[in-house]
Amino acid sequence: MKFSQEFKEAVLHLSESEKDKLLIRLLKKDENLVNRLYFELIDDQTVDDHRLKLETRVAERAKEITGYAKSLNHLKMLTRYLSGEISEHVRITKDRFGEVSLNILMLNNLLQQSKKLYKQSNARQAQKFNLYVIVRTYRILIHISKMHEDLHMEFEEGLAELGELIAELPTLMHMAIQNGLDVNWLIQNQIPEDIAQYHKDLKAQGFLK
Repeated sequence: MKFSQEFKEAVLHLSESEKDKLLIRLLKKDENLVNRLYFELIDDQTVDDHRLKLETRVAERAKEITGYAKSLNHLKMLTRYLSGEISEHVRITKDRFGEVSLNILMLNNLLQQSKKLYKQSNARQAQKFNLYVIVRTYRILIHISKMHEDLHMEFEEGLAELGELIAELPTLMHMAIQNGLDVNWLIQNQIPEDIAQYHKDLKAQGFLK
């Protein structure tokens, strides 16, 4: 939302007590803002501390939900909650590095633990989960492409593992090919410079749906 200059000046000219009252009202209505301010003003843990803690959580939860899931479609539904925890971490801490590393970790753990579910599923039954993995992988690659090149090496090992896991699962690999995802980009850590536009063009052509 954009505010006019006139509105900004009016707010700035409010008395301190009026500003305090407005801030408290806003905080009561916006839990995300509360969490963000708590992290910035009070929390004695760093972004790295929170990321490290969530890495353990992601690995544990991925193992739990793959063991509990009755099918790959069920696993996709359960994964939403784990993905939501990562998104909340990013909203609060603005951890763009963690947004990538945690999503790679999540996908790798899910794919490692779900091989039994894949054996029990045909291509149709695996379709929704496979598409979720492909869409999420594209998002990871796009985020990395926007980072400084020095950071790309930090994701090399995780990306290579993800590429190999995709290649090992026939229905997932087939969907990757169908949707223009070259696993060699991950295995060799060679993300196309125009990956964002490439992804946009694919969606315009009806893929990734």
